[in-house]
Amino acid sequence: MKAIVCALAVATVLLFPPSGSRVEAQNSPPTIEAAGPPNDTGALIFYAADMGFFEKAGLRVKVTSLNNSGSISSAIASGAVQVGSFAVSVGALAREKGIPLVMIAPAGLYLSSAPTSGLIVRKDALIRKAADLNGKTVATRDISNMSYFGAKQWIDQNGGDSKTIHWVEIPDTSDVAALQAGRIDAASVSEPALDDALRGGEVRSLAPIFDAIGKRFLISGYFTSEDYAKAHPDAVRKFADVIIATARWANRNRAQSGAILEKYAQTPVLPGSTRVTYAERLGSADVQPVLDLLLNYGLLKAPMRAKDLFSPLVSSQ
Repeated sequence: MKAIVCALAVATVLLFPPSGSRVEAQNSPPTIEAAGPPNDTGALIFYAADMGFFEKAGLRVKVTSLNNSGSISSAIASGAVQVGSFAVSVGALAREKGIPLVMIAPAGLYLSSAPTSGLIVRKDALIRKAADLNGKTVATRDISNMSYFGAKQWIDQNGGDSKTIHWVEIPDTSDVAALQAGRIDAASVSEPALDDALRGGEVRSLAPIFDAIGKRFLISGYFTSEDYAKAHPDAVRKFADVIIATARWANRNRAQSGAILEKYAQTPVLPGSTRVTYAERLGSADVQPVLDLLLNYGLLKAPMRAKDLFSPLVSSQ
């Protein structure tokens, strides 16, 4: 898996030369390279780009779709990408390792009332409970995102042992085919691929795994490097403001946002589909459950406060 992540990170650097290698016109705003996963949780940059919200704020933003959280965070650390959307867990673990990433805006929230991630299995599988997954092969988009940690937590809380599981990385849209072919036994999937998979009738839901973490928490956010934030404070503040404004717009315009999401995710987003609610403020209470989860699994060596992740340039609660 490390080889896959490293390959993606290298590919990302090749696709996006570091911002320092470009000569910007005097008094012209810098072009911000922004990357995020093509799913409901990470879609705010795609909405903002398609709706012209960045341009209206005086920003030049180039958005790119990347599946893997690790490759996006690596691209930011290298300077290839300036802003990226990825799991809160990735940002926290990066900071613990001394990589100076800071969160500048929230992305998708998990709300128990509208589960947007879950474990799926083949309809005819003999897997009915967490313990039935012991020793099995389970897929997740990448082994660092919240779908991975949510699945681990649900399995361990409900009588299974996540340490016995063989975890593999597969894009959400490929999980059903992998299940049908017998390459995996279960998959942790997020919207809109989750709704599309269940609608196909070949798989069934095993559990809404995120409830094992909390009834409400921030799944992902928008991060940049401390150096970039210090060098371009106005651009970072404007970018964060656009994301918050886009979150408000998306929460109130499901049909329009769904059409944009469908284009980037390449998965149908039908009326009535379960959709992510976007956080409209950066709040410590929404981030802390994720940090506590990482500490409980020994992935954080010491307790971390949510505000330790936040850039001082942006307001938070």
